[in-house]
Amino acid sequence: MASLRDLGLSEYEARAYRALLNTGPTTAKELSRASDVPMGRIYDVLNSIEQYNLVRSQTASRPKKYVAVEPATALDRLLDDKKRELEEKADQYEEIVDDLSDELDAADPVEEQFWTAAVGAVETADLLVERLSAADERIVFVASDQTSLFELDEIGDLVAEQFEQAIDRGVDVKVLMTPSLVDSLPESVGRRHRQTLSPSENYEVRVSPDVTGTFNVLDGVEVCVQVPHPLAVDEAFAMIDLKDPEFAADVHDEFVPRWQAAETLSF
Repeated sequence: MASLRDLGLSEYEARAYRALLNTGPTTAKELSRASDVPMGRIYDVLNSIEQYNLVRSQTASRPKKYVAVEPATALDRLLDDKKRELEEKADQYEEIVDDLSDELDAADPVEEQFWTAAVGAVETADLLVERLSAADERIVFVASDQTSLFELDEIGDLVAEQFEQAIDRGVDVKVLMTPSLVDSLPESVGRRHRQTLSPSENYEVRVSPDVTGTFNVLDGVEVCVQVPHPLAVDEAFAMIDLKDPEFAADVHDEFVPRWQAAETLSF
């Protein structure tokens, strides 16, 4: 069951506030008896929930009396405090990430092959987004009609978002797709293309029917290749991520003439 402790109150603070709702205006001594909060703690507890703005005090009376703020108002105040606390925590975490980003420098890339793979549509999409986010210089993104990844919820927007972030980092982004794939993209992706991506000099999309595979070349040293399902070619099965400058150069050489022969996309 939900508890006032879930909103930040201690056990004694929650007892005192609940008791005040039942007693009406009362003194600390009377509240101690009604709430089972020890007399030695009751004043600290009252001061605490007064700071939460959950009680009001009548200082002119002797002895001093306290009354509970209405539950709806009290809960709203506790909720606002929690939201403010979470926002402050989020800001702190962002500062920590910024500091660590400067501190944790990646080692120089090792000049040897390294590959990994993700199996399953969701895992493939996660790997794609991860590798796009790691690009520092260039992204070549080639997608055929068999790019079933785009049929997953929000994957088109996730990829477009990665393009936006890459451009902000100064990465050059080239996208080559089949015309029919362009027609199947969600409107939200087209809107990003028109409003956010196209104005950048580092971003260009071209279309060509002469696209038969789906792959990405990242920074000229890494290739991500989507593998269709062996029993259903229109479904994503896996993605292989291979770091090999020589292989990446060969793939890029195959890409260049197709890019040169393709038409610039216009919405």
